[in-house]
Order: sequence, then structure tokens, then C-alpha cells
Amino acid sequence: MKKTRLYTIGVVASMFNIHPQTLRLYEKEGLIKPTRSRGRTRYYTEEDIQRLELILMLSRELGVNLAGIDIILRMREQIQELESQLQKLLEFIQREVSEACQKDESIKSIVLTERRDLLKSIRKG
Repeated sequence: MKKTRLYTIGVVASMFNIHPQTLRLYEKEGLIKPTRSRGRTRYYTEEDIQRLELILMLSRELGVNLAGIDIILRMREQIQELESQLQKLLEFIQREVSEACQKDESIKSIVLTERRDLLKSIRKG
């Protein structure tokens, strides 16, 4: 089992040269969600750190406000979910086509011809 590395608020604040209150604000706004110990100590994962890097880049380098950052993060999560669903759909289609090709040689010939034509058009474009 892989051990997850956790960071306290003070460590994260010093890593990014920000005040711990800034991290608390980001949490209050729902931009980051650190885990909590029984004693209510905040712990940040590597995933939280990566998300914080994106938040700070959007804020510092692009001047995006917190509301804009929230929208961007939500859209990013939606895109990732759609990509995951698309990948599952593609895998399903590949399985179905593969099974159909095994059952019927004429389908296999049609699929191979369409695939070849598709690859040619992609290479030209």
C-alpha cells in the first residue's frame, strides 16, 4: 500500500510563500479541501498541492479573481469527467465492434475499410 504524503498548513504556506490565512480563505471559498485530523488539523495531499499551484498561477500570473478561479476549476473537473466517460464509451464501442467482427467477416471488412479511410483523412489534415 502506497503511503500518501501529507503537509500541514504551515508547511504548505511556506512552500508557496503565502500566509496561512490565504489557505484558510481558499478553503472557505471551496477552492481547496484539505483533510482534517481528529484534532481538526488541516492536512494537504499532493493533489491539494497541485490544485493550489493552479490556483496561485491563475491568481498571480493571470489576475483571475476567486469567483473566476472557482468557475475554471469546476469546468476543469467537468472536462475530466467527460473525458473519462468518453474513454469508457470508446472502450465499449471497441469491444462491441470486435465481437461483431468475430461473428461476421463482412462487418470486419467494412470496419477495416472505414478505419483505413479515416486514417488517410487524418494524415492529410
